[in-house]
Amino acid sequence: MKVTKGLKNVLSSQPSILTLGTFDGIHKGHRTIISKLTSESKKDELKSIILTFFPHPRNIVSSKKIKSISTIDEKIQIFSELDLDELIIQNFNKSFSEMGAEEFIKLLVNNLNLKKIIVGYNHRFGKNRSADIDVLRDFSTKYDFEVVEIKAFEVEKIKISSTKIRNAINNGDIDICNNYLGYNFNINGIVVKGKSIGKSIGFPTANINIAEEYKIIPKNGVYLVRCFFEKNKFYGMMNIGYNPTFGSNEKTIEVNIFDFNRDLYGKNIRIEFLKFIRDEIKFDNAEDLQNQLINDRENCIKNINSTYNN
Repeated sequence: MKVTKGLKNVLSSQPSILTLGTFDGIHKGHRTIISKLTSESKKDELKSIILTFFPHPRNIVSSKKIKSISTIDEKIQIFSELDLDELIIQNFNKSFSEMGAEEFIKLLVNNLNLKKIIVGYNHRFGKNRSADIDVLRDFSTKYDFEVVEIKAFEVEKIKISSTKIRNAINNGDIDICNNYLGYNFNINGIVVKGKSIGKSIGFPTANINIAEEYKIIPKNGVYLVRCFFEKNKFYGMMNIGYNPTFGSNEKTIEVNIFDFNRDLYGKNIRIEFLKFIRDEIKFDNAEDLQNQLINDRENCIKNINSTYNN
């Protein structure tokens, strides 16, 4: 898969089929559209292209900012596994947001040699998202390309959306989040030195620093997780929060990896969230916290044995 930065840096002689959107999380609904893109591409011998936007358009056009389910690097990695010919990453800034609908369509037609476009049932585009599927069909007649509309994709009669997945992550509803995504929500970061509080009570942790501030982080609490680094896989439990028992005012993301004794400082680690265990609690003393962590670990191991080691 070729990765190109910016629509204006593309000039394709090969006829293409396109789908476009923010694709935050690249969830099951997105994959329905992408699957249609790749199958139509093979059938009609067209170059398959995805156009995505970064940063998230809502953070440019709205005062209400949102966090992203996937970073741009995570999106590139997932897209690279989906049999695409080209991914175009368009910088979404104020100037781009003010581009009119027809100007945008002409750019797609001229630069991508567009012959077919696939969009979701509620797709809107152009300045202030003023143009809908009917306007797109009018342009398709004028500029000689075909429009394919994908109907709403549902899981258990509930329409999947990135917004619902963000809400699930914010609420600690990891089961719902992972079901909608079709894979386990994860974070990537570098292990940094912490205050060694966990080590002092028998639960040493790796503190994770996530460089991308726009990445969404699940709500505070304890989670069963699976950790990947250097092609190795380990289970553990993660705590997100402020360590209230010790009066800390700094939020940390730290993971206790089970049956593990290696130096991870400076290493990149990917962590998948498997299950929410409990909310963050302030204990009266370190001993009470230690006892709770023992219970948490037992709970996690039961889940691992019943669900992941079969």
